[in-house]
Amino acid sequence: MSDDGDLGRFVLDLPDPDAALALAGEAEATLHRLEALTGASLVLRGLQLVITGRSSQIERAAAVVELVRPIWREGQAVSTVDLQSALGALNTGRGEDHAAMGEQVLARSQKGNLLRPRTLRQKRYVDAMERHDLTFALGPAGTGKTFLATVLAVRMLTERKVERLVLTRPAVEAGERLGFLPGDLQQKVDPYLRPLYDALHSLLGAEKTTVLLEKGVIEVAPLAYMRGRTLSDAFVILDEAQNTTPAQMRMVLTRLGERSRMVVTGDITQVDLAPGQLSGLVEASEVLDGVEGVSVCRLTSADVVRHPLVQRVVEAYAKRDERKGDERKTPKPRHR
Repeated sequence: MSDDGDLGRFVLDLPDPDAALALAGEAEATLHRLEALTGASLVLRGLQLVITGRSSQIERAAAVVELVRPIWREGQAVSTVDLQSALGALNTGRGEDHAAMGEQVLARSQKGNLLRPRTLRQKRYVDAMERHDLTFALGPAGTGKTFLATVLAVRMLTERKVERLVLTRPAVEAGERLGFLPGDLQQKVDPYLRPLYDALHSLLGAEKTTVLLEKGVIEVAPLAYMRGRTLSDAFVILDEAQNTTPAQMRMVLTRLGERSRMVVTGDITQVDLAPGQLSGLVEASEVLDGVEGVSVCRLTSADVVRHPLVQRVVEAYAKRDERKGDERKTPKPRHR
């Protein structure tokens, strides 16, 4: 880096055109976003990334680019989430942890995208699933709770560490009242299990998913199907668990058999139970936190990996809920 007064210039050589395009983003949108985050100026000239600005700005921008190197090096698009995650790691002195996360590739999707945790809390979640027989993941929509669990489950199935996958969720609120819906039972529950099918399709493709479903290697079923069973040699995912009652939660947790592991996911801000009814997820995450073999992971709006607007929506509702909580705590004046 050469200095010009308080200004400087740093040039990074990129390995190939694919890496350059992945780092720059469509119409160089990624570089523009990085400029907004760091204050540095970034220009792509052929296979050279030129960073200019004050020394502190250049160092910050170059450090972020380096942390996301495992992504653009493979020709994978660098997203706003990736930039913000890297910057957050730098701000908290967790750069080395973030660098290790970049190398933690879990699988490759049907579209060729490398699938990896994208925030440090997601990394801790993946590590927890690999080390514990029972993992709870609590967090808002878009934080990758179900998708990461499905990715790991498919990988363990491929590596023959488990013999089957069992994916389940409560259907139509917690009571699973399906009678008013048209069609047979499978047609009734399919709309509520669709997110699980979507995750499988993105990993395995629709054709292979169908074959494995027909063979019983993968089972996607409503929670009521779990009663009375013992799930051995399986990777079990209970999704939307905030809509289980305490009795349902206890029932499904006690289904776990030998050589199996279970991941329970949910968003406790979106409980569809009747007013006053305690969520089984809330109770279980409190009762079992600290129990040997159990991990409770809590994701936040900072871990949202969908459209950037989703993160802002989650934060806006969280602030609204916080204000309502403060209002309830404030004693109302008495009128005489």
